[in-house]
Amino acid sequence: MKFKVESVNIAAVKGVQKHEVPEIVCRENFGIEGDAHAGDWHRQISLLAGEAVDAMKAKGLDLAPGAFGENIVTRGVDWSRAQVGKTITIGAVELQITQIGKECHSRCAIYFAAGECIMPSQGIFAKVLKGGMIHAQSCGYYSIR
Repeated sequence: MKFKVESVNIAAVKGVQKHEVPEIVCRENFGIEGDAHAGDWHRQISLLAGEAVDAMKAKGLDLAPGAFGENIVTRGVDWSRAQVGKTITIGAVELQITQIGKECHSRCAIYFAAGECIMPSQGIFAKVLKGGMIHAQSCGYYSIR
């Protein structure tokens, strides 16, 4: 499937909305430089479909990129068909899907700001297999394999 990167987002602490940046630097087996979720674990990067964000906006929510704590917002890919272990390629960066959805143990700042969090049901989590840079908007279309 081909998709476009709509935005890239980071936050220095966990459990908060991320803020949009022009580009992110992904490091192998680490994650995104400057993001709280970076480190040696399986959820280094999170992805969310822009279409899922649109559905929440249709409910009347005013949402900025990163509102659900996602690192990468995509456009044109159906993440419901994603499978753990599959590889995503975005430019030179290679990610491996490690988890689909997540359990939220408490209502974090994201829940209270957005009214609902869709990451537990629609978020895709990955680790970095090959590092590089991902740009927002200008990075074009890429494929999932």
